[in-house]
Amino acid sequence: MLTQKDQRNIRYKLDNIFKIFLSKKDIDYFGKEIVEIIQQFNKKNPKKKKTISEKTTLVICYGDSVYSEKKKSIKVFQSFFQKKLKNYFNTIHFLPFYPSSSDSGFAVKDHYKVENKLGNWQDVKNVSKSSNVMADIVINHSSARGLWFKNFLKKKEPGRDYFLIVDSKFNTSKVVRPRDHKLLKKIKIFKKSDYLWRTFSPDQIDLNFRNPHVLIQFIKIMIHLINNGVTIFRLDAIAYLWKENGTQCINLKQTHEIIKLFRYIINLLNVQTTIITETNLPEKENLSYFGNNDEANWIYNFSLPPLLIHAFLFENSSYLNKWSRNLPNTKNENCYLNFIASHDGIGIRPTEGLLNKKTLNSFLKRLKKNGSKFSYRKVQNKVKKVYEANITIFDALKKSDYDQKGEFYLERYVSAHAIMISFEGIPAIYFNSIFGASNDEAKFIITGNNRDVNRYRWNLKNISNKLKVNNTKQSIFYNKLCNLLNIRRKQKAFHPNAQRINLNFGSKIYGFKRISKDKKQTIICITNLSSKSQKTKIDKKSKKIKNLLNSKIELENKKFLVLKPFETVWLSNI
Repeated sequence: MLTQKDQRNIRYKLDNIFKIFLSKKDIDYFGKEIVEIIQQFNKKNPKKKKTISEKTTLVICYGDSVYSEKKKSIKVFQSFFQKKLKNYFNTIHFLPFYPSSSDSGFAVKDHYKVENKLGNWQDVKNVSKSSNVMADIVINHSSARGLWFKNFLKKKEPGRDYFLIVDSKFNTSKVVRPRDHKLLKKIKIFKKSDYLWRTFSPDQIDLNFRNPHVLIQFIKIMIHLINNGVTIFRLDAIAYLWKENGTQCINLKQTHEIIKLFRYIINLLNVQTTIITETNLPEKENLSYFGNNDEANWIYNFSLPPLLIHAFLFENSSYLNKWSRNLPNTKNENCYLNFIASHDGIGIRPTEGLLNKKTLNSFLKRLKKNGSKFSYRKVQNKVKKVYEANITIFDALKKSDYDQKGEFYLERYVSAHAIMISFEGIPAIYFNSIFGASNDEAKFIITGNNRDVNRYRWNLKNISNKLKVNNTKQSIFYNKLCNLLNIRRKQKAFHPNAQRINLNFGSKIYGFKRISKDKKQTIICITNLSSKSQKTKIDKKSKKIKNLLNSKIELENKKFLVLKPFETVWLSNI
């Protein structure tokens, strides 16, 4: 049973969200419903705790990132994971595996079902027996072809009043847009003309969180996912959840209050779970989703990918250095989720306030030369701005103005991942990045969807055969990245919350120090960001340190560390 204090706190958090819209009686009713959901779950589930450590690493994939004609895709992926990835990753982030009408799974038709071609809930549960499973809760919107919207049009449950409609008086002039299509769709419904809200696409209709039944539905979806083995929830597009007339309709107070309620609820569940907010936004806004250590457990480190890629392409650590110097260390209950590549693209909004206009334009120009497509968003006065660069990390780093032939493409690629893997937080590697995938131009020609350049699906037999041969591109990249992960897993100083101290080696070198929580291990991570050898002065106690990355330390006059082009060293005191 929940304590009276816990019940009061749930009621208080509901009051913070709904007090303007609901009566005290109604808030009491929904508070009791949430308490009942928690208590019923805890009756059926013994307590299970999990911890994060230097062994915590994620692979990001689709349910059919690996496929075979003979089996359902989740089973195929699990088999491949057990053979090739389980020694390096302990967590699998399956991107939406629900029935969907568009956007590669993000236009969800029903959170309670698994797409038939991928498998079923038992398949997801089976994966969870040997690995942590992370899944998306697509919380801001739902498919225009899903059950909820069909019921919405018929005034039936579940779905009645679930979707956001506004009238012509609603002021949208300040609304922050992540896309460039028309935001509102005029429809004649319930004998009057109103407008449907569509933040992300015409097929993804925004949900109405002023209706508490919608909130309750997503709490039940969380419980359903936990019952099927999911213990990490990615709250997709959460920043756009709440809308108010005349505001930017992003990062509003009620959105943060809803996340606080979710966090409080999961803290009361016997099965320990984790919330991660997906907020592809400028740095300050993104960091706000930690709250006062009472919102997201983890947040995506969205500024890292563009700044890291920029540093390698322009052989200049200045912007990366300044950013990481100011990035706050996390608290024990919080973590950064670090990544370079994802199923989407390289977010450009997180560079706002970090890269000036001239620098950003040069960056985008270089990415375009490397084969990038661009997705845009609308801002005021009908102006369009780049929202994200759509390109694989392999193509993004393949060539630069300083290395126009791509002589050092492999060294850049490996060192970029070495920085990400050793940085404070938890590393997440996109499945295609493990094998150095290039842009999938064939898929792009067929679909015309920019994001499809980085959503290649692998035939099981094809990728398995390539990994059997040592000199294939896929085998080389797989071995290099898995080696980094294997080394990371053995270092206490790479615990996600181990202290990070920024080091300044000048504009051609990037470095930081990690110190284990027990203070026994120190690792100095240093990367040469240039296509020329660099040297830097190191501590005179250098005899006591060793390079963890399987290579001897090259010293000049016993005082200077010599780094080859794009070389990374991890210097450990033990």
